[in-house]
Amino acid sequence: MKNPKFDDMRPYYDEEIPAAMQRIADSTSFALLASYVYPGKNIDKVREQIRAYSNVRDFQLEVMRCVNEQVLERSSTDFTFSGIEKLDPNKKYLFVSNHRDIMLDACLLQYVLYKNGHETSEITFGANLMQGQLVTDIGKSNKMFKVERPGMSPREFYKASLHLSEYIRHTLIDNKESVWIAQRNGRTKDGIDRTDQGIIKMFGMSYQGDKVDALTELNIVPISISYEWESCDILKALELYQSRSAKYIKKPGEDLNSILTGIVQPKGRIHIEFCDLITRDDLMQFNDCTAGDYHRQVANLIDCRICSAYRLTPNNYIAHDLRYGKQEYVDRYTEQEKQTFVDYLKRLQQYEETCNIDELSDILLGIYSNPIESKLIFK
Repeated sequence: MKNPKFDDMRPYYDEEIPAAMQRIADSTSFALLASYVYPGKNIDKVREQIRAYSNVRDFQLEVMRCVNEQVLERSSTDFTFSGIEKLDPNKKYLFVSNHRDIMLDACLLQYVLYKNGHETSEITFGANLMQGQLVTDIGKSNKMFKVERPGMSPREFYKASLHLSEYIRHTLIDNKESVWIAQRNGRTKDGIDRTDQGIIKMFGMSYQGDKVDALTELNIVPISISYEWESCDILKALELYQSRSAKYIKKPGEDLNSILTGIVQPKGRIHIEFCDLITRDDLMQFNDCTAGDYHRQVANLIDCRICSAYRLTPNNYIAHDLRYGKQEYVDRYTEQEKQTFVDYLKRLQQYEETCNIDELSDILLGIYSNPIESKLIFK
């Protein structure tokens, strides 16, 4: 169901795909992108192939499927998922996910959905990222819709939040499409996955009625994604380090660099867990809370499911023992695995002229060890 009210944020309609494919194929960056997605193929033939796609499904199942397969083949050693059997293919869900990688968290979820007989979901995409015609065309052809980031007046932020809430409900209820959204604004930089209660408040803004009904109707399913080697880990550590002494200001092209780094950086084992649906009974236990407490309690419930489902690897246990000078988890890893991780930490030495390496190392160790602390909190 088309609604011009959402033309400022929605993905492309099928009739807009041919023109978008033409622009993508004509882009000056096309040859570089095509060489990664279709290695060994003639670039001109790939251009013809792209121009032939006429709808969103073609783009997702042909282009984005190949992107995901190349990412997994080149940068992961194992890709697993569990819990998808809990989903009904005939129902639509609001997937609320922890957020570790700008692009891959949502894109890999789409791959799992498609491979298991489910329709793909629409995907939130920050307005700060959807810049430039090529990125916009790829994003909107991949069911991504634009979300405004903070940095506006309270009134403008309220209007933007209400608009987003209305669009999510419209997509789920009217258009019968699932939606993916991160649990907070921006990626988790420190390894601590927590849901912003403002996100929960936003979900309910578009419903004029009972607060439990407002969220029950959305079929919220928490998603927990984990990477053995944290996406952009050193870049995140550097940002956190610099933020300790001054307000961090992103450099031009930094987001694009993070997207590309996340795609090509070795990630080892990757796991996606579909957590239990947030049911009406789950929400009713908070029914007597004030609005603010209700949002906090729901956020906490989502955190509990995401953190409990997070798949720990030897790197997490090694980092925890190194950070706290213990051997508490020594039975969870081998000496070789520990040496590999210690050698990886040595990469930070290249920043010794501009950073305190001990402090920077502690931040990086925190990125890997904090998921253990989260599990203990929500045990």
